[in-house]
Amino acid sequence: MHIPDGILPLSVAAAGYVTTGGLTWFSLRRIRQTVDDVQAQVPKAALLTAAFFIASWIHIPVPPTSVHLILNGLLGVVLGFYAIPAILIGLFLQAVMFQHGGLTTLGVNTTMMGLPALLAYFIFQLRLPLGKQNDRLWTGIFGFLAGGIGLGAAAALAFFILVSTIPANIDVAQERTAITALILGHVPLMFIEGTLTAMLVTFLQRVRPELIGSTAEKPVAEPAEPLPVAGGK
Repeated sequence: MHIPDGILPLSVAAAGYVTTGGLTWFSLRRIRQTVDDVQAQVPKAALLTAAFFIASWIHIPVPPTSVHLILNGLLGVVLGFYAIPAILIGLFLQAVMFQHGGLTTLGVNTTMMGLPALLAYFIFQLRLPLGKQNDRLWTGIFGFLAGGIGLGAAAALAFFILVSTIPANIDVAQERTAITALILGHVPLMFIEGTLTAMLVTFLQRVRPELIGSTAEKPVAEPAEPLPVAGGK
C-alpha cells in the first residue's frame, strides 16, 4: 500500500507533507494535554513502531496480487495519538533503509495510514460511553472493528489518491482496473488485521488493561479533605 517515489505529482506530495505536519502537531499537542508522563509511554510506542516497520515484510498472496500487513489500526487502538509519530518514523525508516515507499511520498503515506489510525482509536474508544470497557467480548468486538476499518480506510484513501492522479497520457481505464484489483486485494487483510487487533486487546485487557487506549491519561484531581480544626473534638 506504500506509494513509491515518482508516482504522484509534486503538488500532491507537497500537500501530503502539509497534512502530515498538521497531524503531527495535533497529535503531539493532544499527547501533552492528556498524558501525565509522556516519556514513560515512549518504550511502548517504540515497540509498536518496530512492529509496524517489520509488518510490511509479511506478504500474503491474494491472487492476482499480494498484500502485506499494515497494522495502522492496531497502532491507533493501543497508542492513541502516539500512532501518528510512530507511523511517520516507521515509514521514514522503511523509505531510507529499504526504499519501501519514498521520501517524496512520505507525507502522503503518513496521512494515508495515520488518519485511519486515529479513526481506529476513536472507534475503539466508543466502548467507554457504552460502559463496555471492562467487558472482554465487547472489547474484542470494538478491537476487531477498529483494526479492520483502520486498514480499510487506508486502502480507500490509497485508491482515491492513485485514481485521481492517473496521468492523462496513459490508459486510464487499464490503470484504474489495476489499482482497483490491488485495493480489493486488501479486503481479506481487513479481517486478518481486525482479528489480530481483537486478540491483542483482549489479551491486554486481561493482563495489562492500562495499556489499552491513548495511554495513561492525567487523573482528575480530587478535592482535598478539610483539615481538622485545632482543639476540636
